[in-house]
Amino acid sequence: MLRSIAAAFAAAMLAGAPLAAQEDAGNGAEETREPREWTNRGQVETREGRIRYTVRAGETFLRDEDGNPTASIFTTTYTRDGVDDPAERPVAFVFNGGPGSASLWLHMGVVGPRRLVLPSEPPGDDGAAPFDVRDNPESLIGIADLVFIDPVGTGWSRALGETDPAEEFWGVDEDAESIAEFIRIWLTENRRWASPKYLIGESYGTTRIGALMRQLEAGWNDVAINGVVLVSVVLDFKLDHTAPGNDVGYVGLMPSYAATAWYHEKVDRSAWGGDYDAFLEDARDFATDEYMPALLRGQDIDPDRRDAVIARLAEFTGLSETYIRRANMRVSLSNFRTELLRDEGLSVGRFDGRFTGVEPDAVSDSPEGDPSGYGIDGGYTAAMLDHFTREIGVDITEPYTTLGGVREWNWDAGPAGGDNSYVNVSIWLERAMRQNAELRVLATNGIYDMATPFFATEMTFNRPGYDPDRVNLTYYPAGHMMYLHQPSIEQLAQDIRDFVAEGER
Repeated sequence: MLRSIAAAFAAAMLAGAPLAAQEDAGNGAEETREPREWTNRGQVETREGRIRYTVRAGETFLRDEDGNPTASIFTTTYTRDGVDDPAERPVAFVFNGGPGSASLWLHMGVVGPRRLVLPSEPPGDDGAAPFDVRDNPESLIGIADLVFIDPVGTGWSRALGETDPAEEFWGVDEDAESIAEFIRIWLTENRRWASPKYLIGESYGTTRIGALMRQLEAGWNDVAINGVVLVSVVLDFKLDHTAPGNDVGYVGLMPSYAATAWYHEKVDRSAWGGDYDAFLEDARDFATDEYMPALLRGQDIDPDRRDAVIARLAEFTGLSETYIRRANMRVSLSNFRTELLRDEGLSVGRFDGRFTGVEPDAVSDSPEGDPSGYGIDGGYTAAMLDHFTREIGVDITEPYTTLGGVREWNWDAGPAGGDNSYVNVSIWLERAMRQNAELRVLATNGIYDMATPFFATEMTFNRPGYDPDRVNLTYYPAGHMMYLHQPSIEQLAQDIRDFVAEGER
């Protein structure tokens, strides 16, 4: 695995010392100090040619009605230098998910001017430093200015003063309100209200986009969005969550089980003549036409029909008929991840079924961890902080929260769901598309992603509330973070470029 630091690329990208940096007041009085900011310049060779840009990393304070700061939102903004009329240049607001994740994954994975390169095929563990960080030719800085947002409780963003983050910011609606407020502030401070506007979110970040549609697109002071890029989609949680009583969740996941079983050669590929696409299409048809009706029948199902469904499910998933029968045809995600390669002492990844991890024993019913998570986190954290501290000049010594700083989350999203139902922010995106004739959707899907499965996304956008002419679904032979796979990052970057270009025509 390549792990050398590309010093020449870094030097070319960020030349010279930081142009400006505000000193921390150092007295702990968050109510009186000014937001901190660090600025530098860089350049990167992209598909659009060599792009020179200014990067600003720093804080924006959110304030209450009395003007007191309630939170500091840390963001990193890249703006292209030499633009004659910024109003004509698109701007993309970018964030990851969690909830509770900083934006480093999209930042250092595909969108930003620098990129962490990890083993692509087969995927593997990131190990330890030094890591391979390079200029990113796929970066979107060539087509849009970029604003990476870390919500409260992630990165260096945090509540200020006596503000309780769990009460004010940690919830579906609360989070969306704060991000919408930041976006309005940014547009005003940077004089970009006339610019084409895009949202790019991954995982729960796509949920955030759905909730943001309610905050940005409703009311008289709305922010009209040109397009949203949904990376690994979860808008309606019941479609991809396996739990007792939620049979549709098993249906949403089943084709992803099949894709993962095919990848690990646990299905008879010859039965489909080695045609992977035909196999997945049959898996989709089976999920809706046979599997779902059988689950709805419950104990009332005819025994022969039950046997036939179990046999077919075993063919698609690589699990034994005996195991599926014992599970009452409802194999949870954790059970599938443990069972598929149990004989080899391995589990498969949740975020990316191509990844495997060694299990401590062969009797557990759930994996020790997620190999597609612990196989990448060290590399991304190191790459992001090295970029901040050594290349931009950020000298914050406070802890940087990659993921997990949000300890509780309010899932009560009003009409979109609540404590007694699954959250479904899809309704807000549907409404925004009805009320904004220019709003378009690009939904990107990793075939081996079992955290936000592709078939659940298809079921979401097959609903009559969406205009199919303005929704584009794309697929990649990778997982949740499809940009870990070299051919997929190249295709993903091109798909986003085409999506933005279509909006400019």
